[in-house]
Amino acid sequence: MTPEVIVVGAGPGGAATAIILAELGVSVLVLDRARFPRSKICGEYLSPEAPRVLDRLGVLKAVDDTAVPIAGMRITAPDGTVACGAYRAHGRFRPYREHAMALPRATLDELLVERLRALPVDFREEVRVTDLVLERGRVVGVRALDRGHRELVLRAPLVVGADGRASVVAQRLGLRRPHRLRRMALVTYVEGLPRMSEPLAPVSGHPRFEPASRPPLQKSEPASRPPLRKSEPASRPPLQWAEIFVDPPDYAILNPVASDRANLSLVVPLADAAPWSARLETFFAARARQLPWLARRLAGARLAAPVRALGPLAYEVAPPSVGGVLLVGDAGGFFDPFTGEGVFTALRSAELATETVVSALRAGDCSREMLARYDRARHAAFAGKVRLARAIQVIVAHRRLANIVARALARRPRRLDLLLGVLGDYVPPRALLWPADW
Repeated sequence: MTPEVIVVGAGPGGAATAIILAELGVSVLVLDRARFPRSKICGEYLSPEAPRVLDRLGVLKAVDDTAVPIAGMRITAPDGTVACGAYRAHGRFRPYREHAMALPRATLDELLVERLRALPVDFREEVRVTDLVLERGRVVGVRALDRGHRELVLRAPLVVGADGRASVVAQRLGLRRPHRLRRMALVTYVEGLPRMSEPLAPVSGHPRFEPASRPPLQKSEPASRPPLRKSEPASRPPLQWAEIFVDPPDYAILNPVASDRANLSLVVPLADAAPWSARLETFFAARARQLPWLARRLAGARLAAPVRALGPLAYEVAPPSVGGVLLVGDAGGFFDPFTGEGVFTALRSAELATETVVSALRAGDCSREMLARYDRARHAAFAGKVRLARAIQVIVAHRRLANIVARALARRPRRLDLLLGVLGDYVPPRALLWPADW
């Protein structure tokens, strides 16, 4: 039986697309070259709004059993200035959860795949899509190789490319474009760090942070915490804090994925890292030592996994110029969000894509004009955050500017809270322009 939709890729974007469509009665074929569970390079951070989509997909309770709740971000500037921001409501803008979350990407993928298997979806692992089938100016299927290297020709009225950064779907259509920010992320795990379960208070009268004389710790939650949302678990692990260390041209993100384990992503210029591709651990260790505040934070810690590279980190993808195809998640482009988070973008783009897919199938119209509705919706959903991310990248690329901004945020932490609300996907970027909130 010919499916109505072929989804290429079973990561968060592809799995979410297939789950929503299957629940709406659409027949779906999902193809992925990997066998799950699989390892995937990722910052392993979920914004406070990501649980809303995970709840819709039916996996949030399972995620809660594994994820580490993240109260906010602790950002250290080149001169040691520390600014702490928390995820909280801003007027009518409230997060789905009062915290972000972190968990291993392999765990998240497996939970989504388990949900996928429970639905009437034709899910095939170890099937590698190699090309698209085009007829009369539109995509009508894919060519693939199964685990026995047999060639398959699979047809459907609509193909959703959710096959990640190296998307075959986007490449075959010639849609990928380079981004002016040529950076690479070096990702590993570290163990033996003191737990960041409480934020460090700024030094009285001066925001500078000196590791040799840490100020007293403060409670990570206000005395009068708002009541739990209906979707929030009544009991959970202690809140922890993600940490970002800025030292141009680099920055590093520490994201606690367990009580004794953190994801460490070091973002550096691609040109600096490329010559070291065969000796990533050597380059990583040498570079991390040159971020003095990160180096002090890592004192006594140990690497718990090989260093893996992901780059170029940011890239652009043009909308398809033919009908019968949509691009979801990283297949549709990736911008560097500074927090190490891209999963919400994949989940939200899946939601937007399914709305257009259902409309197109009902109308019997999978033309480029019909499917362009999704491209417009995706642009509207993320354009503001993309512009903000570009501005942040300018700041973190200049030492003096990064110090000035960090000092301002340390003096007025509500500004950072609002900024985190935007980066956390529950406050619109335009809110940053409202004087009342600044």
